[in-house]
Amino acid sequence: MVFMSKRSNAENDFLTFDRITKIKSIVNRHGEDTFYLSFSGGKDSTVLHYLIDKALPGNKIPRVYMNTGIEMKAVYNFVDELSKTDERIVIVKPKVPIKQMLERDGYPFKSKEHSMYLSIYQNSGHTKTIDRYLNPAEERSSFGCPKNLRYQFSEEFRLKCSKKCCYKMKEKPLTDWARDNNRPNAIIGILGDEKGERNSAKCLSQVRGGLHFQPLVAVDHEWEDYFIEKEGIKLCCLYYPPYNYVRTGCKGCPYNIDLQESLDIMSMYFPNERKQCEMIWGPVYEEYRRIGYRLKRKGQMKGQISIFDV
Repeated sequence: MVFMSKRSNAENDFLTFDRITKIKSIVNRHGEDTFYLSFSGGKDSTVLHYLIDKALPGNKIPRVYMNTGIEMKAVYNFVDELSKTDERIVIVKPKVPIKQMLERDGYPFKSKEHSMYLSIYQNSGHTKTIDRYLNPAEERSSFGCPKNLRYQFSEEFRLKCSKKCCYKMKEKPLTDWARDNNRPNAIIGILGDEKGERNSAKCLSQVRGGLHFQPLVAVDHEWEDYFIEKEGIKLCCLYYPPYNYVRTGCKGCPYNIDLQESLDIMSMYFPNERKQCEMIWGPVYEEYRRIGYRLKRKGQMKGQISIFDV
């Protein structure tokens, strides 16, 4: 991993000290036995795992990993290997299989926001909420429905959609585990320079029944790479050559704006998992290909540009 710093080492060390101080303060104030770390096995949560140990040596805070069945196998293997030497690693499974949940509750399409509006339309028809999404005010025009996806708000589009996938497969099982184990306060690894919904995250926020503590929102990828290098942290193999993943997460997720590239990499190195993606997300992929959105149209050559890409 090559690290190019724009900050001095002293500045990055100060950020580390600041985050360690914050973790100590919040956890000691509310009690270590009320917290758990939402542990995905990805880069951010792995860094947070080690940062917590620097802040609270000998802590017993559980690292809870949700084995959804749609994580990359390499990520699961990484977490499983950690669990052999760290009893704080807890592996939990959702109660419902992914395919069954998608068929019952709806598939993700484009983004959580878009999927939510599709679900509202499919359940309640053309409401004022839908009208605002299809015809946003001028100052909010960039947040409206893309023109090439407006056909979905009609009887022409029959694929059942919703944003429930993340909630049913990750958030609810984690919340249930926290309730059953009397640990209402979640520590979550989200960096301050994340894009999309994540970049509005607060360091500490009150949620129903507990807290969401996100210590990394005050730092960025530059600090994170510095901390990994300095502490000699070993990440999941996907972050290193030849894979060079920037982010892990649910394999083949339709929300991934670089979905085609991700699937191409999987075809090269993880063909069986690539096939699994078609089994899980097939109806969404079929529609993406039909309209040339995020996936190449059938018969489209590599490098060709779809009209939906411009």
